[in-house]
Amino acid sequence: MNVDEAARVPVVIVGAGPVGVTAALLLARHGVRSVVLERHRDVYPLPRAVANDDEIHRILQAAGVGEEFTAISRPAGGLRLLDARHRVMAEFRRSRQGHHGYPQSSMFDQPELEQVLRAELARHPECELRGGVEVTAVGPDTTGPVRVTYRDDTGEHELWAEAVLGCDGANSLTREAIGGVWEDLHFEEKWTVIDAETTGPVRCWEGVDQVCDPQRPGTFMRVNETRYRWEFRQWEGQETVRELIAPWLPPSYDGDFEVVRETQYTFRARVADRWRSGRVFLLGDAAHLTPPFVGQGLCSGLRDARNLAWKLARVLQQGGEEGLLDTYESERRPHARHVVRLAVAMGWAMTGGQDGAAALRRRALAAACRIPGLAERAGRDLSPPLTAGPLVRRGVRRGLAGTHCPQPWVSVGGRRTRLDEVLGDSFAVLTAADPGPSLTALFRGLGVQAIPVTDLGDDGTLAAWLSAGRADAVLLRPDRIVMDVVPSGGRDFTSTPAWASLLHTTRSPVPSEQAPSKSLLRSTT
Repeated sequence: MNVDEAARVPVVIVGAGPVGVTAALLLARHGVRSVVLERHRDVYPLPRAVANDDEIHRILQAAGVGEEFTAISRPAGGLRLLDARHRVMAEFRRSRQGHHGYPQSSMFDQPELEQVLRAELARHPECELRGGVEVTAVGPDTTGPVRVTYRDDTGEHELWAEAVLGCDGANSLTREAIGGVWEDLHFEEKWTVIDAETTGPVRCWEGVDQVCDPQRPGTFMRVNETRYRWEFRQWEGQETVRELIAPWLPPSYDGDFEVVRETQYTFRARVADRWRSGRVFLLGDAAHLTPPFVGQGLCSGLRDARNLAWKLARVLQQGGEEGLLDTYESERRPHARHVVRLAVAMGWAMTGGQDGAAALRRRALAAACRIPGLAERAGRDLSPPLTAGPLVRRGVRRGLAGTHCPQPWVSVGGRRTRLDEVLGDSFAVLTAADPGPSLTALFRGLGVQAIPVTDLGDDGTLAAWLSAGRADAVLLRPDRIVMDVVPSGGRDFTSTPAWASLLHTTRSPVPSEQAPSKSLLRSTT
């Protein structure tokens, strides 16, 4: 195949929303070049996603915008369930310091997040954003590069990519190109979404309110100091905006109140039946659609980007087996499907539908919310551990496998920073104590530095986490998921090294010279 070298790129990303740009930034951290194609020239100016969790904040940190996101976001108190008279039935509190080192729940304005991401993108020579273009075809080619055709003001153009990431939303052309179809998870409701600006005395708390009313179910939240969002299920004879939001404002309030956006959405629950064809992949809304009741729509897309980026970089740059890319769908699809089903269950329990059992469901929900520990378990369930697979060794004595390593503040070389900044962008091993000769030889063979947690100067979080998991050492993937565990009293990771062949561990798992590790530990010790 004769292809103009100027038209060859390692990765083409279709769509420059938060998922596409985050994927580009994560690939850049591994030294992988990408071209991002986007139909809009500028960031879409109206608010859409407004909430994320601490795992997503950690992903944004990995993309290089963790502190910038902190500056534009606001920690949220959690979720309250209200009855039809706005009385609190249950409360799910969220901490300001979660497992990943950030507030468990944060509110933000999506256009501000996109501006932050694009500003970071402009600082990376590995990334090129082409706005104002229309992608017209994605041609999977299992025997060579993938052709992407697009149109701009100057005419038709072609790019040939080693991989294509379809981050092009619910009406994805990329999904159509790989023959993907939706699996319907049986939830579809029309809702009105209202975003407003006001300095008035809006009645609210520092979290999200879900009104569990079969006649007028709704959701309300304060996004920032003056921005608020209301969501109401549509019904015949719906009132005006001011009538809808009246319960949250003083009677006869006539102060400033600007409707920034009023729109209608159809909330759906769907998962694509396939996420990959050759080197073409689906991410975000191209792969899954969820009702918003647990605030995980954008979150799931950013998890997709985090999961795929390091694997793709390893295959493109470091000789990883092609089978490594199979683990993207096998890990992410069940996880995303679980989150969508959770949102559907929460939606039906809270909004109830119009059938005769609606009231019974709401009473059952209110009773269940009084069970001790339920709120904490519900929060953890938003991101359950990955199941066993080629890159996750689960077993009786490997309880930490498939979970995320916590991220405390640590001190290295006199500098206080977050754990992930110390570990860098590749694999890492944390040990409960100085490793013996056997483990030391294994780590050297993997090209990974073993780091005793006692050398990290944290508050004891990591040592307690290893002890609770009965682990002497853990092997962390670049996305900070525990890949394998040395159980207490164990010898090494090698009894079933299914991951070894996928990663080509005879070649160092640390980044190549083209993409040097950004580990503070390596630069200060």
